[in-house]
Amino acid sequence: MISLGCVLNGQLVWGQTAPQNYPNKTVKIIVPFAPGGPTDVQGRWAAEQLSQALGQAFIVENQGGAGGVPATDRVVKSVPDGYTLLAGNPGPLVVAPAIRGQMPYNTMTDLEPIMLIARSASCIAVHPSVPARNVKEFIAYAKANPGKINYGSPGIGTIGHLGMERFNFHAGIVLNHVPYKGAAQYLNDLLAGHIQVAFIQFSPCIQQIKQGKLFSLGATSEKRSSLLPDMPTIAEQGLTGYSSYNWNGLLAPKGTPAPIINRLYEILSTQLATKENQDLFINQGHEPGNLTPEGYRKFLQTELNKNAELAKAANIKE
Repeated sequence: MISLGCVLNGQLVWGQTAPQNYPNKTVKIIVPFAPGGPTDVQGRWAAEQLSQALGQAFIVENQGGAGGVPATDRVVKSVPDGYTLLAGNPGPLVVAPAIRGQMPYNTMTDLEPIMLIARSASCIAVHPSVPARNVKEFIAYAKANPGKINYGSPGIGTIGHLGMERFNFHAGIVLNHVPYKGAAQYLNDLLAGHIQVAFIQFSPCIQQIKQGKLFSLGATSEKRSSLLPDMPTIAEQGLTGYSSYNWNGLLAPKGTPAPIINRLYEILSTQLATKENQDLFINQGHEPGNLTPEGYRKFLQTELNKNAELAKAANIKE
Protein backbone atom coordinates (compact mmCIF):
# COMPACT_ATOMS: atom_id res chain seq x y z
CA MET A 1 0.00 0.00 0.00
CA ILE A 2 1.35 3.42 -0.97
CA SER A 3 0.68 6.34 1.29
CA LEU A 4 0.34 9.74 -0.34
CA GLY A 5 2.94 12.27 0.64
CA CYS A 6 2.69 15.60 2.35
CA VAL A 7 4.30 18.89 1.39
CA LEU A 8 6.99 20.22 3.74
CA ASN A 9 8.90 23.39 2.92
CA GLY A 10 7.66 23.22 -0.66
CA GLN A 11 8.86 19.65 -1.23
CA LEU A 12 6.86 16.48 -1.51
CA VAL A 13 7.72 13.97 1.21
CA TRP A 14 6.50 10.39 0.97
CA GLY A 15 5.24 8.37 3.91
CA GLN A 16 7.14 5.40 5.25
CA THR A 17 4.81 2.97 3.49
CA ALA A 18 5.69 4.32 0.04
CA PRO A 19 7.31 1.48 -1.97
CA GLN A 20 10.94 1.78 -2.86
CA ASN A 21 10.67 -0.44 -5.95
CA TYR A 22 8.64 1.91 -8.16
CA PRO A 23 10.06 2.89 -10.40
CA ASN A 24 13.07 0.58 -10.46
CA LYS A 25 13.68 0.92 -14.21
CA THR A 26 13.17 3.43 -16.98
CA VAL A 27 9.61 4.65 -17.53
CA LYS A 28 8.48 5.54 -21.04
CA ILE A 29 6.10 8.40 -21.78
CA ILE A 30 4.75 7.84 -25.27
CA VAL A 31 4.03 11.06 -27.19
CA PRO A 32 1.69 10.21 -30.08
CA PHE A 33 3.12 12.92 -32.35
CA ALA A 34 6.40 14.00 -33.88
CA PRO A 35 8.85 16.03 -31.76
CA GLY A 36 8.42 19.77 -31.42
CA GLY A 37 4.71 20.21 -30.80
CA PRO A 38 3.00 21.17 -27.53
CA THR A 39 2.22 17.57 -26.56
CA ASP A 40 5.90 16.73 -26.93
CA VAL A 41 6.98 19.78 -24.92
CA GLN A 42 4.57 19.13 -22.05
CA GLY A 43 5.33 15.41 -22.09
CA ARG A 44 8.99 16.26 -21.63
CA TRP A 45 8.10 18.66 -18.82
CA ALA A 46 6.28 15.83 -17.02
CA ALA A 47 9.18 13.46 -17.63
CA GLU A 48 11.62 15.95 -16.12
CA GLN A 49 9.49 16.52 -13.01
CA LEU A 50 9.00 12.80 -12.38
CA SER A 51 12.65 11.94 -13.04
CA GLN A 52 13.81 14.51 -10.51
CA ALA A 53 11.27 13.50 -7.87
CA LEU A 54 11.65 9.73 -8.16
CA GLY A 55 15.32 9.40 -9.05
CA GLN A 56 14.63 7.20 -12.04
CA ALA A 57 14.64 8.02 -15.74
CA PHE A 58 11.34 8.97 -17.34
CA ILE A 59 11.99 9.27 -21.06
CA VAL A 60 9.84 10.52 -23.91
CA GLU A 61 9.38 8.36 -26.99
CA ASN A 62 7.74 9.96 -30.01
CA GLN A 63 5.53 7.89 -32.30
CA GLY A 64 3.73 10.08 -34.80
CA GLY A 65 1.20 9.27 -37.50
CA ALA A 66 -2.53 8.65 -38.00
CA GLY A 67 -3.58 11.41 -35.63
CA GLY A 68 -1.92 9.75 -32.66
CA VAL A 69 -4.23 6.72 -32.62
CA PRO A 70 -1.59 3.97 -33.16
CA ALA A 71 0.65 5.31 -30.38
CA THR A 72 -2.29 5.65 -28.03
CA ASP A 73 -3.37 2.10 -28.84
CA ARG A 74 0.17 0.95 -28.06
CA VAL A 75 -0.13 2.39 -24.56
CA VAL A 76 -3.61 0.93 -24.09
CA LYS A 77 -2.23 -2.53 -24.88
CA SER A 78 0.87 -2.14 -22.69
CA VAL A 79 1.34 -3.92 -19.39
CA PRO A 80 -0.43 -1.78 -16.73
CA ASP A 81 2.53 -1.60 -14.38
CA GLY A 82 3.33 2.10 -14.47
CA TYR A 83 6.27 1.78 -16.86
CA THR A 84 4.43 2.89 -20.01
CA LEU A 85 2.51 6.16 -19.85
CA LEU A 86 0.72 8.30 -22.42
CA ALA A 87 1.09 12.00 -23.12
CA GLY A 88 -2.60 12.62 -23.65
CA ASN A 89 -3.95 14.91 -26.35
CA PRO A 90 -7.52 15.56 -27.51
CA GLY A 91 -6.86 14.20 -31.00
CA PRO A 92 -6.62 10.48 -30.26
CA LEU A 93 -8.64 10.69 -27.03
CA VAL A 94 -11.76 12.73 -27.78
CA VAL A 95 -11.65 13.81 -31.44
CA ALA A 96 -10.88 10.62 -33.35
CA PRO A 97 -13.52 8.64 -31.40
CA ALA A 98 -16.09 11.25 -32.45
CA ILE A 99 -15.40 11.07 -36.18
CA ARG A 100 -14.16 7.54 -36.83
CA GLY A 101 -16.45 4.62 -37.41
CA GLN A 102 -14.19 2.22 -35.56
CA MET A 103 -11.56 2.72 -32.89
CA PRO A 104 -9.10 0.16 -31.48
CA TYR A 105 -9.70 1.41 -27.93
CA ASN A 106 -12.26 3.14 -25.74
CA THR A 107 -10.92 6.31 -24.13
CA MET A 108 -13.16 6.07 -21.09
CA THR A 109 -12.65 2.39 -20.28
CA ASP A 110 -9.15 1.56 -21.53
CA LEU A 111 -7.10 4.30 -19.87
CA GLU A 112 -6.49 5.64 -16.37
CA PRO A 113 -6.33 9.45 -16.26
CA ILE A 114 -3.51 10.81 -14.09
CA MET A 115 -3.60 14.60 -14.53
CA LEU A 116 -4.65 17.26 -17.00
CA ILE A 117 -1.49 19.35 -17.24
CA ALA A 118 -2.67 22.36 -19.22
CA ARG A 119 -5.27 23.72 -21.60
CA SER A 120 -4.12 25.84 -24.53
CA ALA A 121 -5.99 28.10 -26.91
CA SER A 122 -4.57 29.06 -30.31
CA CYS A 123 -4.79 31.73 -32.91
CA ILE A 124 -6.13 31.00 -36.38
CA ALA A 125 -3.25 32.22 -38.47
CA VAL A 126 -3.03 32.93 -42.19
CA HIS A 127 -0.14 33.38 -44.58
CA PRO A 128 0.40 37.03 -45.58
CA SER A 129 -0.65 36.19 -49.14
CA VAL A 130 -4.23 35.73 -47.90
CA PRO A 131 -6.06 39.07 -48.30
CA ALA A 132 -7.85 38.88 -44.95
CA ARG A 133 -6.94 40.30 -41.54
CA ASN A 134 -10.02 39.38 -39.53
CA VAL A 135 -12.75 36.75 -39.42
CA LYS A 136 -15.26 38.70 -41.51
CA GLU A 137 -12.75 39.29 -44.31
CA PHE A 138 -11.57 35.68 -44.27
CA ILE A 139 -15.10 34.28 -44.49
CA ALA A 140 -15.84 36.56 -47.44
CA TYR A 141 -12.60 35.50 -49.13
CA ALA A 142 -13.30 31.81 -48.56
CA LYS A 143 -16.81 32.10 -49.98
CA ALA A 144 -15.44 33.90 -53.03
CA ASN A 145 -12.75 31.23 -53.58
CA PRO A 146 -14.40 27.84 -52.93
CA GLY A 147 -12.00 24.91 -53.03
CA LYS A 148 -8.89 27.09 -53.21
CA ILE A 149 -7.95 27.47 -49.53
CA ASN A 150 -5.97 24.74 -47.74
CA TYR A 151 -5.59 24.41 -43.99
CA GLY A 152 -3.09 22.22 -42.16
CA SER A 153 -3.46 20.14 -39.02
CA PRO A 154 -1.34 17.59 -37.11
CA GLY A 155 -3.48 14.87 -38.72
CA ILE A 156 -6.99 13.56 -39.20
CA GLY A 157 -8.79 13.39 -35.90
CA THR A 158 -6.66 15.99 -34.11
CA ILE A 159 -7.79 19.19 -32.41
CA GLY A 160 -6.24 21.20 -35.25
CA HIS A 161 -8.54 19.29 -37.59
CA LEU A 162 -11.76 19.44 -35.60
CA GLY A 163 -11.11 22.98 -34.37
CA MET A 164 -10.90 24.24 -37.95
CA GLU A 165 -13.94 22.20 -38.92
CA ARG A 166 -15.79 23.76 -35.99
CA PHE A 167 -14.78 27.17 -37.39
CA ASN A 168 -15.90 26.17 -40.90
CA PHE A 169 -19.25 24.97 -39.58
CA HIS A 170 -19.89 28.18 -37.64
CA ALA A 171 -18.77 30.31 -40.61
CA GLY A 172 -20.60 28.34 -43.29
CA ILE A 173 -17.48 27.76 -45.41
CA VAL A 174 -15.57 24.76 -46.77
CA LEU A 175 -11.76 24.55 -46.69
CA ASN A 176 -9.46 21.78 -47.91
CA HIS A 177 -7.88 19.76 -45.10
CA VAL A 178 -4.17 18.87 -45.43
CA PRO A 179 -3.13 16.51 -42.59
CA TYR A 180 0.47 16.37 -41.35
CA LYS A 181 2.29 14.22 -38.82
CA GLY A 182 2.83 17.01 -36.32
CA ALA A 183 2.49 20.72 -35.56
CA ALA A 184 6.06 21.64 -36.46
CA GLN A 185 5.65 20.32 -40.02
CA TYR A 186 2.52 22.24 -40.92
CA LEU A 187 3.85 25.43 -39.33
CA ASN A 188 6.80 25.26 -41.72
CA ASP A 189 4.45 24.83 -44.69
CA LEU A 190 2.22 27.67 -43.50
CA LEU A 191 5.24 29.97 -43.25
CA ALA A 192 6.26 28.90 -46.77
CA GLY A 193 2.78 29.54 -48.14
CA HIS A 194 2.14 25.93 -49.16
CA ILE A 195 -1.02 26.06 -47.03
CA GLN A 196 -2.98 29.21 -46.30
CA VAL A 197 -4.38 28.83 -42.78
CA ALA A 198 -3.95 26.76 -39.61
CA PHE A 199 -4.27 26.69 -35.84
CA ILE A 200 -1.05 27.95 -34.23
CA GLN A 201 -0.48 27.93 -30.47
CA PHE A 202 -0.05 31.35 -28.86
CA SER A 203 3.69 31.23 -28.19
CA PRO A 204 4.88 30.51 -31.76
CA CYS A 205 2.02 32.59 -33.12
CA ILE A 206 3.23 35.69 -31.26
CA GLN A 207 6.75 35.28 -32.62
CA GLN A 208 5.62 34.90 -36.23
CA ILE A 209 3.12 37.77 -36.03
CA LYS A 210 5.73 40.16 -34.59
CA GLN A 211 8.06 39.24 -37.46
CA GLY A 212 5.30 39.79 -40.02
CA LYS A 213 5.49 36.21 -41.24
CA LEU A 214 1.88 35.41 -40.31
CA PHE A 215 -1.32 37.27 -39.55
CA SER A 216 -3.87 36.19 -36.97
CA LEU A 217 -7.61 36.16 -37.64
CA GLY A 218 -8.30 35.85 -33.92
CA ALA A 219 -7.91 33.78 -30.77
CA THR A 220 -9.78 30.51 -30.24
CA SER A 221 -10.10 31.15 -26.49
CA GLU A 222 -13.28 32.03 -24.63
CA LYS A 223 -11.81 35.39 -23.66
CA ARG A 224 -8.77 37.38 -24.72
CA SER A 225 -5.37 36.11 -23.67
CA SER A 226 -3.21 38.17 -21.32
CA LEU A 227 -0.34 37.47 -23.72
CA LEU A 228 -2.29 38.87 -26.68
CA PRO A 229 -4.72 41.40 -25.20
CA ASP A 230 -5.13 43.21 -28.52
CA MET A 231 -6.12 40.06 -30.39
CA PRO A 232 -9.91 39.63 -30.46
CA THR A 233 -11.39 36.20 -30.03
CA ILE A 234 -13.10 34.41 -32.89
CA ALA A 235 -16.36 34.52 -30.94
CA GLU A 236 -16.38 38.28 -30.45
CA GLN A 237 -15.98 38.75 -34.22
CA GLY A 238 -19.37 37.26 -34.95
CA LEU A 239 -19.02 33.50 -34.46
CA THR A 240 -20.81 33.53 -31.11
CA GLY A 241 -20.11 30.53 -28.91
CA TYR A 242 -17.00 29.46 -30.82
CA SER A 243 -13.99 28.29 -28.83
CA SER A 244 -11.40 25.57 -29.27
CA TYR A 245 -8.62 24.39 -26.97
CA ASN A 246 -5.79 21.98 -27.25
CA TRP A 247 -4.82 20.30 -23.98
CA ASN A 248 -2.31 17.84 -22.68
CA GLY A 249 -2.24 15.44 -19.79
CA LEU A 250 -0.83 12.15 -18.57
CA LEU A 251 -2.59 8.78 -18.61
CA ALA A 252 -1.77 5.13 -18.02
CA PRO A 253 -3.19 1.82 -19.27
CA LYS A 254 -6.36 0.57 -17.58
CA GLY A 255 -5.49 -1.54 -14.56
CA THR A 256 -2.42 0.45 -13.52
CA PRO A 257 -2.48 0.29 -9.69
CA ALA A 258 -4.22 3.27 -8.09
CA PRO A 259 -1.30 3.92 -5.70
CA ILE A 260 0.98 4.50 -8.71
CA ILE A 261 -1.59 6.77 -10.37
CA ASN A 262 -1.92 8.77 -7.16
CA ARG A 263 1.82 9.00 -6.63
CA LEU A 264 2.44 10.36 -10.13
CA TYR A 265 -0.45 12.81 -9.77
CA GLU A 266 0.78 14.15 -6.44
CA ILE A 267 4.26 14.81 -7.81
CA LEU A 268 3.04 16.58 -10.95
CA SER A 269 0.35 18.50 -9.07
CA THR A 270 2.82 19.77 -6.51
CA GLN A 271 5.30 20.87 -9.18
CA LEU A 272 2.67 22.49 -11.40
CA ALA A 273 1.44 24.56 -8.46
CA THR A 274 4.83 26.25 -7.96
CA LYS A 275 5.14 29.86 -9.08
CA GLU A 276 8.03 28.92 -11.34
CA ASN A 277 5.97 26.42 -13.31
CA GLN A 278 2.81 28.54 -13.22
CA ASP A 279 4.77 31.37 -14.84
CA LEU A 280 6.40 28.97 -17.30
CA PHE A 281 3.07 27.71 -18.61
CA ILE A 282 1.24 31.04 -18.57
CA ASN A 283 4.06 32.80 -20.42
CA GLN A 284 3.85 30.13 -23.10
CA GLY A 285 0.14 30.78 -23.54
CA HIS A 286 -1.13 27.78 -21.56
CA GLU A 287 -3.71 27.65 -18.78
CA PRO A 288 -2.35 25.29 -16.07
CA GLY A 289 -4.84 22.48 -15.55
CA ASN A 290 -3.90 20.44 -12.50
CA LEU A 291 -7.09 18.36 -12.61
CA THR A 292 -7.20 15.32 -10.33
CA PRO A 293 -7.50 11.86 -11.90
CA GLU A 294 -11.26 11.92 -11.32
CA GLY A 295 -11.56 15.50 -12.53
CA TYR A 296 -9.61 14.61 -15.66
CA ARG A 297 -11.94 11.65 -16.26
CA LYS A 298 -15.01 13.92 -16.11
CA PHE A 299 -13.28 16.42 -18.39
CA LEU A 300 -12.61 13.69 -20.98
CA GLN A 301 -16.26 12.62 -20.99
CA THR A 302 -17.44 16.20 -21.49
CA GLU A 303 -15.03 16.70 -24.39
CA LEU A 304 -16.11 13.44 -26.01
CA ASN A 305 -19.76 14.43 -25.84
CA LYS A 306 -19.10 17.90 -27.27
CA ASN A 307 -17.10 16.60 -30.22
CA ALA A 308 -19.59 13.86 -30.99
CA GLU A 309 -22.35 16.47 -31.17
CA LEU A 310 -20.32 18.61 -33.60
CA ALA A 311 -19.37 15.63 -35.77
CA LYS A 312 -23.03 14.68 -36.09
CA ALA A 313 -24.29 18.21 -36.74
CA ALA A 314 -21.60 19.03 -39.29
CA ASN A 315 -21.42 15.50 -40.77
CA ILE A 316 -17.70 15.27 -40.02
CA LYS A 317 -16.37 11.76 -40.41
CA GLU A 318 -13.27 10.03 -41.58
